[in-house]
Amino acid sequence: MPKNLEKARRDSFFNLYFTSTISIAVSLFMVGLVAFLLLWGNSAAKYTKENIVISLVLSDSTTNDDIQRIESYLKNAEFVLKYKYINKEEALAEYVADIGDNPVELLGYNPIKASFEVNLKAEYINNVFLKSLEKKFSNYTFVENVAYQKVMIADFNANIQKISAVLLLFSILLLAITVILINNTIRISIYSKRFVINTMKLVGAKAWFIRRPFLWRFVKNGLIASFLACFGLFGVGYYIQRMDFSLPLYDYRFFVPIIVVVFAVGFLVSFLAALFCINRYIRMKSGDLYFI
Repeated sequence: MPKNLEKARRDSFFNLYFTSTISIAVSLFMVGLVAFLLLWGNSAAKYTKENIVISLVLSDSTTNDDIQRIESYLKNAEFVLKYKYINKEEALAEYVADIGDNPVELLGYNPIKASFEVNLKAEYINNVFLKSLEKKFSNYTFVENVAYQKVMIADFNANIQKISAVLLLFSILLLAITVILINNTIRISIYSKRFVINTMKLVGAKAWFIRRPFLWRFVKNGLIASFLACFGLFGVGYYIQRMDFSLPLYDYRFFVPIIVVVFAVGFLVSFLAALFCINRYIRMKSGDLYFI
């Protein structure tokens, strides 16, 4: 009978330990998933912005000196990510490839203008900066037009701000829920050991001696749960990358801040929750343990 009772206790402890680990892992996975979505959204927004092309359309009277003047400016401008000069012949070839008709055969001359195609750094893709840039290039007499998608850029930036705000609020809410779930899971686990804690106190064990095994157990539990959560997040990232969004998502550096957040939350919340719960039972009188 004692052996069966001891086995039942071990099984009960294992089930409680396993359940608490999985519960914490799921909570941390959700926190990491929201952090992943935030970083992925920022990466996608940056990637999209840096692929928006601003075209500087040049007049037919543009000289080589004028071209070098623009090129020198673009080369040294801090807001320029990359640029490309397209002469009239290259522009005509692109037009024919896209449209299928050759305007030279109809008009007898090449009406397509030479241009610079400029990609800006993501932080400069907003209509306020682009309007100032358009005004600056308009001062060059040989620049006929500064072409970019004004409405699309305005709508894109507005939508990104809204989505980021919603995700940020959701992440804060989810983090609060995760802290509460981890705290409650640990409280239930320690509650089942409250008489063990009281017995250790009655035989003269110091407070730090009582705390140490419980703190180590739940910190280890939190770290294992963090590892499981990160493993799940890597699986999600790998799956999304295989969906071929043409975005640079599956980079190990991309997951570094997520791993740090998940392990930090798993360690700190587990440690603090266990510490507060253990201290509560250490301070509690023996008779009060039966009424909680």
